Amino acid sequence: MLTIFGLGAVGSMMLFYALESRSRWWTLAFALACWTAAAYGALASTLPFALVESIWGLVALRKFFRRDK
Repeated sequence: MLTIFGLGAVGSMMLFYALESRSRWWTLAFALACWTAAAYGALASTLPFALVESIWGLVALRKFFRRDK
């Protein structure tokens, strides 16, 4: 189940990243997917992965707030 959760998290990250240029809301979805992937990393005891994904989530959230509406 954990592997399926991780696959869904990382797969949604890829999808939302590809759609990011279409709307700022996809950027927010990407940030949430990053944090979901970070949760997967923490649950899988891969803390460097969890840390990097958490940071990517913060970067995406900053981009969401700075982007034109």
